[in-house]
Amino acid sequence: MSSGSSSSSSSTGSENPPPRRIPYGPLIAFLAVSVGFAFVFGNLNKSRPAITPAHLQRVSEVPDFSFTTEQNEPLRRDDLKGRIWIANFIFTRCQGPCPLVTSRMTELNRKLGKAAGDVRLITFTVDPEHDSPAVLAEYASRVGAEPGRWTFLTGPKDQIDEFVVKGMLQPLAKDTDGLPAHSTRFVLVDRDGWLRGFQDGADPEVVQKLLMDIGDLLREKPSTPPADS
Repeated sequence: MSSGSSSSSSSTGSENPPPRRIPYGPLIAFLAVSVGFAFVFGNLNKSRPAITPAHLQRVSEVPDFSFTTEQNEPLRRDDLKGRIWIANFIFTRCQGPCPLVTSRMTELNRKLGKAAGDVRLITFTVDPEHDSPAVLAEYASRVGAEPGRWTFLTGPKDQIDEFVVKGMLQPLAKDTDGLPAHSTRFVLVDRDGWLRGFQDGADPEVVQKLLMDIGDLLREKPSTPPADS
């Protein structure tokens, strides 16, 4: 019986070996290295510049121009360097979409707040043969445009037409009454004079979208200071 008991004890010992000790040293070293990499990677992510949204990538450089303001003063492209500007296109005797587009610009002007000093609003007439500086000045006063922040431009018709179509990449034609048929889009231009994107003036959320776009462009570092600084 004692022999059987000894055999049973030996069999049990071989089936249940003592537990092996876990080597904690390498595990601790691995965790320390992992935490270190995570810390470094997190800092690199924080130091990366903001990524420009796809719809705000550079499209083309706005060509030089020289037009006349509602104050009967010249304004060139380089006068706007160093500031973001938002352009739209209207004509004062328009009975179609122009009042809506102008109301959107009025709202944008009101909501710019502290950013207003870094942003200019530019309205181009597409009916320059009718919209003289005096006509534009009366229109600007009627819609509450503040001189120096929101400017209205006119000029020779052939130059305006070419600039709108080739420079700002907007369609322009005539309707059956012979009046301009034009784009209702807002065009965004950055502080270096590059065309950066478009927003539909008929969109009920266009002002909020423009404010977000302006914020993205303001975070970019311009290569030139404001022209009058």
